[in-house]
Parts: sequence; C-alpha cells; structure tokens
Amino acid sequence: MRYKDFLAERIASLRMKRNVSAREMSLAIGQNENYINRIENKQSLPSMQAFFSICEYFHITPNDFFDSDRPNPARVNNIVTILYTLEDEQLDIVLNVAKGLSFKKEKSASITQFK
Repeated sequence: MRYKDFLAERIASLRMKRNVSAREMSLAIGQNENYINRIENKQSLPSMQAFFSICEYFHITPNDFFDSDRPNPARVNNIVTILYTLEDEQLDIVLNVAKGLSFKKEKSASITQFK
C-alpha cells in the first residue's frame, strides 16, 4: 500500500471511530476546513507539524498511527495510563480479568470456526 493511501485510510478510519467530520477535525487542529478532506482524498500530505497535531488530536503516538493492527490505540493508551497508577494487587486482578476475557474470545473464535 502506498503511503498516501495508508495515510488517507488511517486518518479516515480513526476519524470515523471518533465520529467526527473531516471539517470539524480540520478546524480542531488549526487548519482550514478542507484540510483533512484533501488528505483523505489523496490530494495532499500533512506536514510533519500537522501530522503530530493529527496524532495529538487522536490521543495517539506516531507509532500507534502507523500500527494499523491496533484498531483502538487511544483506548489502549488510556488503559495503560490507568494501569501505571495501580498497586501490585490491583494489577494482578486486572491481569486475571484480561486473561479471562482473552480466553473467552479465543474459545468463541474456535467454536465459530467449527460451525
């Protein structure tokens, strides 16, 4: 996938998950109202400064932006931030809950696979 295609699709995907219009996002990052639309239509590329503003807008790092295998990077970053505030015993509880949820997801996927 070409970099223009990737940038356009990734911004559009993150923007839709946030349920915000291209115009609203453009104005929120201090650009003209058509800025994001032009990127999503592959008519232009963001400057580095604008790219960092886009990442800040989504509350993600540039690494998160380019890792498209992470569908909800802002949520994961929010969870990690909260995890840093927990005591060891609380972290153990969260870890066990996460393992249980992951096991249920894997089990559900394997059941669906054999239907």
